[in-house]
Amino acid sequence: MGTLAVMTNTATSAVPLLKSHRSIRKFTDEPIDDEMVNEIICAGLAAATSSNLQGTTVIRIRNPDTRAAIATLAGGQSYVESCAAFFIWCADLHRSGVACEIGGGTPSQGMTEHFVIATTDCALAAQNAVVAAESLGLGICYIGGIRNDPQQVADLLELPDQVYPVFGMCLGWPDQEPMLKPRLPLSVTLKEERYDESGDRDGIAAYDETLRAYYNERTGGKRESTWTSDMSALLGKESRPHMKGFLADRGFTMR
Repeated sequence: MGTLAVMTNTATSAVPLLKSHRSIRKFTDEPIDDEMVNEIICAGLAAATSSNLQGTTVIRIRNPDTRAAIATLAGGQSYVESCAAFFIWCADLHRSGVACEIGGGTPSQGMTEHFVIATTDCALAAQNAVVAAESLGLGICYIGGIRNDPQQVADLLELPDQVYPVFGMCLGWPDQEPMLKPRLPLSVTLKEERYDESGDRDGIAAYDETLRAYYNERTGGKRESTWTSDMSALLGKESRPHMKGFLADRGFTMR
């Protein structure tokens, strides 16, 4: 089989999987074998990493009391407790700082670029792990709610300076089949050569109606919101203003 055919077959199998992603919030009681978990995390950590920083640390939480505390801190998200495996994904400049010292250097603290690299590394690795998990039939749910009180999460996990929790991740065997949430049309999000927004408002208006219908069907008529109303609610108010001070206290002073 030629190279193009192999690439086409691979793409054909991967693209539907990637396009079928949904957040799963109900899981069966079936456990996940530790070997499978380790393979998923290894697949995640094989993601691209800028300058080979490898700025990701993953902490698996098994202790029921710790899970319960994190579920509460995250706003009462019970699936943190009920999923087969739960992880906190951390952006980590501590380990590379140690390596810098071992190599005879002195870490330059508080560089915004280093923060961006570590956070991007963490997100890329986590999404790699998500794709690996979903390819095995597992379901996932990201838990951004851990940033409601990141200091308490950091204390629970005994995180050193230069490490912060980016998000949690629930992993388990799905016990629900939620609808796919539609995304913005490609005409809005894919640009050619420059940022041309001339047709964006029409595209967003059409997406509002698509999303309204999605929520209406998913909730049996109990939710009528649109993307613009959701964004008005999200961006029209302060969102976790404590994060700047928290990050600064952990050595991410952004200079």
